[in-house]
Amino acid sequence: MTDDTVKLPKIGHIIAKFPSKVNGLIKSATISRTPSGKYYVSLLVETVVEPLSKIRSNIGIDLGLTDFIVLSDSTKVANPKFLSKLQHKLAREQKILAKRRAVAKADQRKLSDSRNYQKQKIKVAKVYERITNCRKDFLHKLSFNLIKNHDVIAIEDLNVKGMVKNKKLAKAISDSSWSTFTTMLNYKAEWYGKKLVKIDRWYPSSKTCSGCGHLLTKAELPLQVRSWNCPSCQQKHDRDINASINILNEGLRLVTIKTVGATGLA
Repeated sequence: MTDDTVKLPKIGHIIAKFPSKVNGLIKSATISRTPSGKYYVSLLVETVVEPLSKIRSNIGIDLGLTDFIVLSDSTKVANPKFLSKLQHKLAREQKILAKRRAVAKADQRKLSDSRNYQKQKIKVAKVYERITNCRKDFLHKLSFNLIKNHDVIAIEDLNVKGMVKNKKLAKAISDSSWSTFTTMLNYKAEWYGKKLVKIDRWYPSSKTCSGCGHLLTKAELPLQVRSWNCPSCQQKHDRDINASINILNEGLRLVTIKTVGATGLA
């Protein structure tokens, strides 16, 4: 590999663009082609990742749809909704693609032989590719920022597969990519020496008062209610911020139990 080429077996040097300097020993390379016609080389590199310094800051994360995440320090990160923003353009390109398919069928031509259909197919693929790339960029930057600035990150262990069965919310949940975000947090925490704690999905983070621990019933706090006053201590809560604080407290409790248990065994 040189500064602007990569050498492949039986092919030789191929001009390539590298987003950053490759740091480490290259073990293998895998070539792939996207539906939009672009070629990529994925390099498997053996390297040593230096752990990030501890900064004595912990955070709880509540996942949502209106706000992508709400943190226990009251920070809210808006949901970018990449699919929704490009939905109109995607629908337009797909409609044209359907027309091209109908024309090819009427002319009794194979879709592989229809140049207009193939060109439009690439246009649709490029819209999907843009959505995917924007989403990945957002998730990578956000997850690294959380790992960099906090030692312990507590997050809900949501049953995403079960949640997407709700037809009304399936598209919004899929667009949010909670599973991908959690996966990124998980491996980056391992890389950089931080700790990710997953809270049981049945833990009543929203219905528990973070001040006094009073627990509301499901009837007392329906989903549409976004703020509430604790009937016990009268503290006013933002539903999502209160949930993230409870998630953090539960995460720290689990970390403490695990640490004490390990010390006892030692």
